[in-house]
Amino acid sequence: MHLSKKCSAFKVVLGALLLVALLQLLYLSFLSTFHGKQQRYRYSELFGGSGGSNRRSGGAGGGGGEKSRKERLRYSLSTGGIFDSSGQYRVYKNLVKSDASGEPEPHLLALATHTTVNNLHHLDSLLERWRNPLSVAVFAHGQDVKVATALLYALGVFCPRVRALVDFHLVCLSGETASFPEKDREHFAGLEDCASVFSRLETHRDERRKRNYDLSGNVSYPNNLLRNVARGGTESSYVLVLDMDMVPSADLHQQFQDMVASRKPGAAGAEVFVLPAFEIRHARKIPASKAELVQLYQVGEVRPFYEELCPRCQAPTDYAQWVNSFVREAGPLEVAYTLGWVDPWEPFYIGPRTVPLYDESFKQYGFNRISQSCELHVAGYRFSVLSSAFVVHRGFKVQGEFHARKDEENRRNRLLFRTFKEGLKAKYPSSERRC
Repeated sequence: MHLSKKCSAFKVVLGALLLVALLQLLYLSFLSTFHGKQQRYRYSELFGGSGGSNRRSGGAGGGGGEKSRKERLRYSLSTGGIFDSSGQYRVYKNLVKSDASGEPEPHLLALATHTTVNNLHHLDSLLERWRNPLSVAVFAHGQDVKVATALLYALGVFCPRVRALVDFHLVCLSGETASFPEKDREHFAGLEDCASVFSRLETHRDERRKRNYDLSGNVSYPNNLLRNVARGGTESSYVLVLDMDMVPSADLHQQFQDMVASRKPGAAGAEVFVLPAFEIRHARKIPASKAELVQLYQVGEVRPFYEELCPRCQAPTDYAQWVNSFVREAGPLEVAYTLGWVDPWEPFYIGPRTVPLYDESFKQYGFNRISQSCELHVAGYRFSVLSSAFVVHRGFKVQGEFHARKDEENRRNRLLFRTFKEGLKAKYPSSERRC
């Protein structure tokens, strides 16, 4: 009798456990189905028909809502883009526009940068430092054209800071066209917020594991075309052109505005403002001020940009003079000293939007920025080094991290540079400067 009662109790407990397990399975199945419906609905809002967006005017997109953003994207894509001067590339200018683009008075200074989809994840940390207008030219080819279109749009929808400040321009090969990503639902499932979009960009980078300009299919990275596209995407009076993996010093935007406002009208003339360039160990936090940078510089955690690969390319900046020059902790930004250009200097600088464009014949590695600095010199510009502003590249540039064709590209561009310099004599016949 006692044993029978124990068996009955055991059966009751076992039945209860089975019932709980069944209910858990049903609950998990419900959550999975519900989440799937949420994802399909969210994707429909982002890339599908207009029904969902009508119920969420102003939603995550702000500034007119996702519906208007979607319509602008459709319109940008429907134009088919424009061909560059060589006919090799198709350019979609202002594929995704920021809310700042509609402001009646453009900012005095904008930052222009360029990248592939593989390095677009750097945008997050760049915006942490540069909280002002930013023009980004993105190069994509093959399947990445579709990926770039969707992720650029998703960044504009989900990321408030991107939406407020960043204009995106897409560049692809002339034989490729970008299309609205409404048929790629499964590929972009999981885009729910800004963090998820940047996570997707990180995953995309890890899957590719490509080195700088090492693109598949022997496709050339048109860095100077991208720089010009990014420059042309802003209406600001001055532009700072940087690579995507570089960061300027903190408060540069406001400091530069104050400096320009304090100068006499017409005082600048033909002048660009040089920002000394450094590189920092990956493990280190990028310094915000000159005082922080100098401390790291003195212990070898920061060094001149390209110090190992091409010390002559940055040495004319005169790092010793800049590091040792006295700067008051709260003092205004000013010109510390002015230099003449010498070969092969390729400084990073803030320049008026009227400076000569980059020569788009240069692609891949070698002479793409030197050629532009050379032309500034021949055109009569002087190079004024700013007292406390700078730019920093994440990580030390070292031998062996470049792709296999780097030396070949460098030799080809060296020959192109000789032809380029001859062309400057005809372009500036009255100039006595040569490079």
